[in-house]
Amino acid sequence: MSTQADIKSIDTLSLVKLAMISYAHESSQALADIEIEGQRGIDWITVDRAAFWKAEMRHAADGVNQAMKDLQHCRTYKKVGDNTPACAEEKKNLEKARKRLERAEEKLELVRRWTPVVLQQFRETCVRLVRFREIIDVDCPRAIARLEQMLTALENYQTVTSP
Repeated sequence: MSTQADIKSIDTLSLVKLAMISYAHESSQALADIEIEGQRGIDWITVDRAAFWKAEMRHAADGVNQAMKDLQHCRTYKKVGDNTPACAEEKKNLEKARKRLERAEEKLELVRRWTPVVLQQFRETCVRLVRFREIIDVDCPRAIARLEQMLTALENYQTVTSP
């Protein structure tokens, strides 16, 4: 291995150092953004959607109860003699309300089932990102310091006059 260096431009080495500083800064910022956006997605699923579908299930259950009351009211008060009224509109409304309740229950169950899976995947992703953060926080500053040492040595060498 040769101990001599063939340096054409110290400015290029300075540009590499600046690029390394920029890379470290932008990568660190990108990791922070990834963590924030990931946490936002986790919160949306585990908190917002869970609350939304729980409330939607309550509203749908209230709708089913109201539709049942309306159907019962129709059967009771629209009787003409011995003829029982069809109450088709009320039956349709009851069926719609039941479907809405069923959908809300399914969605709430999906949120409950997927919440632990999503949380586990997010944790695993964060663990994988730790190594990259170590590179940015430890290795990049080392490389920048080494480049600075090289630049200082080259600048000192440049100022030395030949005997």
